[in-house]
Amino acid sequence: MKIVIQRVSQSSVQVDGKIVGEIGKGLMLLIGIDENDTKADADWLVQKVLNLRIFGDEEGKLNLSIKDIFGEILCISQFTLIADYKKGNRPSFIKAARPDQAIPLFEYFKEEISKSGIKTESGIFGADMKVSLVNDGPVTIVMDSITKA
Repeated sequence: MKIVIQRVSQSSVQVDGKIVGEIGKGLMLLIGIDENDTKADADWLVQKVLNLRIFGDEEGKLNLSIKDIFGEILCISQFTLIADYKKGNRPSFIKAARPDQAIPLFEYFKEEISKSGIKTESGIFGADMKVSLVNDGPVTIVMDSITKA
């Protein structure tokens, strides 16, 4: 799994002109699921996201996690994160998990995040989504469960 983590002051996602997910201060996550990903990948990323210290403390140092600030999380499925762009100029998405595998893993990820008590919203898997955000900082981090980096 690959996740692009963006610290936001607000974020929302629309489908067909209607807001289907919206948060205030917190994290907007773009989540790509590879055909080889498992619940173990999701579990590792859930713990990393929940404990990632990228929010400022009283001194402005990045010492606080999403849990510490009582923030919110918006999860957006993003199969294009699994693009293979090494050959030619048109990316291939052949390694992206198919919906029958990706949807349950995406739902599992969201469920595990929600268990922490953090308000968790999401877009609609496979829909044409319009995502809006105000990147705070900006702070953007990319994580990959395959490399654990």
